[in-house]
Amino acid sequence: MSLGNPLSLLLIPPVLFLTYRVFVPAAHTPSPPPTTYSEETYNWIPAKHPDVLRHKKFSAKQLLPYDGTGKGKGKGKEGERILLAIMRVGRDGKFGERTVFDVTSGKSFYGPDGVYGNFAGHDASRGMAKQSFELDMLTPAGDPLDTLSDLTPAEIDNMKGWHEHFERKYIVCGELVEEGEEEED
Repeated sequence: MSLGNPLSLLLIPPVLFLTYRVFVPAAHTPSPPPTTYSEETYNWIPAKHPDVLRHKKFSAKQLLPYDGTGKGKGKGKEGERILLAIMRVGRDGKFGERTVFDVTSGKSFYGPDGVYGNFAGHDASRGMAKQSFELDMLTPAGDPLDTLSDLTPAEIDNMKGWHEHFERKYIVCGELVEEGEEEED
């Protein structure tokens, strides 16, 4: 390869630059990760690790006190915790277990005054599938769990999307099961 070749002439500047960088590295100071939420960052590191619940099986009655009102199970932190359940949908479209999520960190959405506040302490599967916040979307706590057998494929996809969103954003703390299958505290 001769220096008269145009390709050789084009390669000289990058080779010189890379040689320079080997002997004189650029000063790079990584920015520290954000410690609080800001408009520029969606992923952030909390100041301290959140309090968590032991993973367990909940009945609808056991889930009910976790509505974020502070009137539920225990006083203080425990009574202000917000849990809700959503049915898992497999890749094959078949229903799986109902996952219980701790959505306390999303209190502005799922708390008593939040847009999705009526789902707190309940199985939110039907409401999330149908994109409805009406109270008749909730199964009463003493009734058997909703089979969701009348959902359309589009509604099942909605529910699946919500479940995936919750898995990425919130802590899984249990499973919603029929009355009599739950674990005691």
